[in-house]
Amino acid sequence: MDLDLRKVRYFVAVAELLHFGRAAEQLHIAQPVLSRQIRALEKDLGAELFVRDSHGVTLTDAGRQLLDDGRQLLVLADGTRRRVLRAARGPRRLVVGFRAGVVVTHALRAFRAAHPDVDASAHRVEWDDQERLILDGTVDVAYVRRPVQGDGLDLLPLYGEPRVAMLPDGHRLAGKQELSLADLDGETWLHYADPRPGDLPIRTIEEKFECVAAGAGITLVPRSVAEQYSRPGISYVPVTDAEPDQVLLARAAGRHAPLIAAFAEVAAAVGEERAVERAADPDAGRG
Repeated sequence: MDLDLRKVRYFVAVAELLHFGRAAEQLHIAQPVLSRQIRALEKDLGAELFVRDSHGVTLTDAGRQLLDDGRQLLVLADGTRRRVLRAARGPRRLVVGFRAGVVVTHALRAFRAAHPDVDASAHRVEWDDQERLILDGTVDVAYVRRPVQGDGLDLLPLYGEPRVAMLPDGHRLAGKQELSLADLDGETWLHYADPRPGDLPIRTIEEKFECVAAGAGITLVPRSVAEQYSRPGISYVPVTDAEPDQVLLARAAGRHAPLIAAFAEVAAAVGEERAVERAADPDAGRG
């Protein structure tokens, strides 16, 4: 049995809204058509996906499993479609994603020198879309930072780097030579993901700057961010016992395109050079 992606797309719409009428409106199809497609999918799979009763629509265990898998399946299908269209339009292209603070210049320059016929470019990614942009084909390969949702990805560790505290200039600890995590007890923290009670949720590095400069909270950033981003009102101080930040190269699992493999080799070599440089200059990024 071949899984019909159109039916899976219909199922995901219903499963996310838990309402056949609203899902049909979103999909621009008639509700009876949508209901027939869902029943046909249940027949194809041999499993009931929804419980329909007077209280509404709920997912069965099989439905919850298909929702988890179906979302990823649709992302991968969209990525395949995008890459095929890109290849059809020519010339050969490689899009490299990168997180804030990660310098891709050296790797891109080396790659372009070895592959002058390839249009290689860089694309900024954020913590909450780094995996999706790889899986859906927006970028072919990306420099990502932990935490990473590794499902569907191949990850190549490149290097680690120390982290520093980002503090407002008037902070009691600004100007110190170094700190420990214990020195920061009791502070209000800024967090990208899963903030604890009392912490402030943020999404981008720019939001970090604004919140820290305003005295709303503090955060830890990779040393490369401190080296690249400076602005009035913010100080950086090394934190000696903070867990190092990890930079990895990620690509969709099973994608063994020659250009991606070639870039991975270049990125690994440049990453080794970067680690050696940082080991030789442990005081870089202070202040």
